[in-house]
Amino acid sequence: MKARRITIVVALILAVTISSHLAAGRDEQAELLKARESVWRAWFANDTKALLRLVPQDSIAINSGEEKWQDQAAIFQSAAEFQASGGKLVRLEFPRTEVRRYGNVAITYSHYIYETEVGGKHVQREGRVTEVFVLRNGQWTNPGWHTDTEK
Repeated sequence: MKARRITIVVALILAVTISSHLAAGRDEQAELLKARESVWRAWFANDTKALLRLVPQDSIAINSGEEKWQDQAAIFQSAAEFQASGGKLVRLEFPRTEVRRYGNVAITYSHYIYETEVGGKHVQREGRVTEVFVLRNGQWTNPGWHTDTEK
Protein backbone atom coordinates (compact mmCIF):
# COMPACT_ATOMS: atom_id res chain seq x y z
CA MET A 1 0.00 0.00 0.00
CA LYS A 2 2.79 2.42 0.93
CA ALA A 3 4.73 1.55 -2.25
CA ARG A 4 1.61 2.24 -4.32
CA ARG A 5 1.22 5.71 -2.77
CA ILE A 6 4.86 6.49 -3.46
CA THR A 7 4.42 5.36 -7.07
CA ILE A 8 1.37 7.60 -7.47
CA VAL A 9 3.17 10.59 -5.94
CA VAL A 10 6.21 10.05 -8.18
CA ALA A 11 3.95 9.73 -11.24
CA LEU A 12 2.19 12.98 -10.37
CA ILE A 13 5.48 14.81 -9.85
CA LEU A 14 6.75 13.54 -13.21
CA ALA A 15 3.53 14.56 -14.95
CA VAL A 16 3.71 18.09 -13.52
CA THR A 17 7.41 18.40 -14.37
CA ILE A 18 6.95 17.18 -17.95
CA SER A 19 3.93 19.41 -18.58
CA SER A 20 5.74 22.47 -17.21
CA HIS A 21 8.76 21.74 -19.44
CA LEU A 22 6.48 21.35 -22.47
CA ALA A 23 4.74 24.65 -21.66
CA ALA A 24 8.11 26.37 -21.19
CA GLY A 25 9.25 24.93 -24.53
CA ARG A 26 6.16 26.31 -26.27
CA ASP A 27 6.71 29.72 -24.66
CA GLU A 28 10.37 29.76 -25.70
CA GLN A 29 9.46 28.75 -29.25
CA ALA A 30 6.80 31.47 -29.38
CA GLU A 31 9.44 34.02 -28.31
CA LEU A 32 11.83 32.73 -30.96
CA LEU A 33 9.20 32.97 -33.70
CA LYS A 34 8.23 36.45 -32.51
CA ALA A 35 11.90 37.49 -32.78
CA ARG A 36 12.11 35.96 -36.26
CA GLU A 37 9.10 37.95 -37.46
CA SER A 38 10.47 41.09 -35.79
CA VAL A 39 13.71 40.77 -37.78
CA TRP A 40 11.85 40.55 -41.08
CA ARG A 41 9.49 43.42 -40.25
CA ALA A 42 12.36 45.58 -38.95
CA TRP A 43 14.28 45.04 -42.19
CA PHE A 44 11.31 46.01 -44.39
CA ALA A 45 10.62 49.07 -42.19
CA ASN A 46 14.32 49.98 -41.94
CA ASP A 47 13.87 50.03 -38.16
CA THR A 48 17.55 50.41 -37.31
CA LYS A 49 16.94 50.40 -33.56
CA ALA A 50 15.29 46.96 -33.76
CA LEU A 51 17.84 45.71 -36.30
CA LEU A 52 20.72 46.69 -34.00
CA ARG A 53 19.10 44.68 -31.20
CA LEU A 54 18.21 41.65 -33.36
CA VAL A 55 20.95 41.40 -36.01
CA PRO A 56 24.36 41.35 -34.30
CA GLN A 57 27.58 42.74 -35.69
CA ASP A 58 28.91 39.26 -36.55
CA SER A 59 25.92 38.46 -38.80
CA ILE A 60 26.11 36.99 -42.27
CA ALA A 61 23.28 36.63 -44.76
CA ILE A 62 23.15 34.64 -47.96
CA ASN A 63 20.23 35.90 -50.00
CA SER A 64 18.73 34.22 -53.03
CA GLY A 65 19.91 35.70 -56.29
CA GLU A 66 22.69 37.77 -54.74
CA GLU A 67 26.30 36.98 -55.52
CA LYS A 68 27.79 38.64 -52.43
CA TRP A 69 27.05 37.58 -48.89
CA GLN A 70 25.99 40.38 -46.57
CA ASP A 71 27.48 41.39 -43.25
CA GLN A 72 25.59 43.55 -40.75
CA ALA A 73 26.46 46.81 -42.54
CA ALA A 74 25.26 45.48 -45.90
CA ILE A 75 22.06 44.12 -44.31
CA PHE A 76 21.33 47.55 -42.83
CA GLN A 77 22.21 49.27 -46.11
CA SER A 78 19.84 47.05 -48.10
CA ALA A 79 17.03 47.83 -45.63
CA ALA A 80 17.70 51.56 -46.03
CA GLU A 81 17.70 51.20 -49.82
CA PHE A 82 14.38 49.34 -49.75
CA GLN A 83 12.81 52.08 -47.66
CA ALA A 84 14.38 54.85 -49.77
CA SER A 85 12.80 53.28 -52.86
CA GLY A 86 9.41 53.81 -51.22
CA GLY A 87 9.04 50.10 -50.54
CA LYS A 88 6.44 48.87 -48.09
CA LEU A 89 5.71 45.44 -46.72
CA VAL A 90 2.12 44.46 -47.49
CA ARG A 91 2.07 40.84 -46.30
CA LEU A 92 4.40 38.46 -44.48
CA GLU A 93 3.67 34.80 -43.81
CA PHE A 94 5.54 31.71 -42.74
CA PRO A 95 3.16 28.87 -43.70
CA ARG A 96 5.56 26.16 -42.57
CA THR A 97 8.32 26.32 -39.98
CA GLU A 98 10.39 23.63 -38.31
CA VAL A 99 12.52 24.56 -35.31
CA ARG A 100 15.54 22.72 -33.97
CA ARG A 101 17.06 23.90 -30.71
CA TYR A 102 20.61 23.18 -29.53
CA GLY A 103 21.10 24.89 -26.18
CA ASN A 104 21.25 28.65 -26.79
CA VAL A 105 21.16 28.15 -30.56
CA ALA A 106 18.02 27.52 -32.59
CA ILE A 107 17.72 26.93 -36.31
CA THR A 108 14.46 27.60 -38.13
CA TYR A 109 13.63 26.05 -41.48
CA SER A 110 10.72 27.90 -43.07
CA HIS A 111 8.70 28.53 -46.16
CA TYR A 112 8.13 32.28 -46.47
CA ILE A 113 5.76 34.42 -48.49
CA TYR A 114 5.89 38.18 -48.58
CA GLU A 115 4.33 40.89 -50.68
CA THR A 116 5.77 44.34 -51.13
CA GLU A 117 4.60 47.50 -52.79
CA VAL A 118 7.04 49.81 -54.53
CA GLY A 119 5.76 52.69 -56.61
CA GLY A 120 2.24 51.29 -56.59
CA LYS A 121 3.40 47.93 -57.95
CA HIS A 122 2.80 44.81 -55.83
CA VAL A 123 5.31 41.99 -55.95
CA GLN A 124 4.96 38.66 -54.16
CA ARG A 125 7.98 36.54 -53.36
CA GLU A 126 8.21 33.15 -51.74
CA GLY A 127 10.84 30.61 -50.99
CA ARG A 128 12.67 28.83 -48.24
CA VAL A 129 14.83 30.24 -45.49
CA THR A 130 17.16 28.67 -42.96
CA GLU A 131 17.82 31.04 -40.07
CA VAL A 132 20.19 30.80 -37.12
CA PHE A 133 19.17 32.33 -33.80
CA VAL A 134 21.33 32.71 -30.70
CA LEU A 135 19.95 33.45 -27.25
CA ARG A 136 22.13 36.27 -25.88
CA ASN A 137 21.32 37.95 -22.57
CA GLY A 138 17.75 36.63 -22.67
CA GLN A 139 17.14 38.00 -26.21
CA TRP A 140 17.01 35.96 -29.41
CA THR A 141 19.34 37.43 -32.03
CA ASN A 142 19.53 36.44 -35.70
CA PRO A 143 23.19 36.31 -36.78
CA GLY A 144 22.66 34.39 -39.99
CA TRP A 145 20.31 33.18 -42.68
CA HIS A 146 20.17 31.67 -46.13
CA THR A 147 17.21 32.21 -48.45
CA ASP A 148 16.31 30.58 -51.72
CA THR A 149 13.39 30.80 -54.10
CA GLU A 150 13.19 27.10 -54.93
CA LYS A 151 9.87 25.34 -54.42
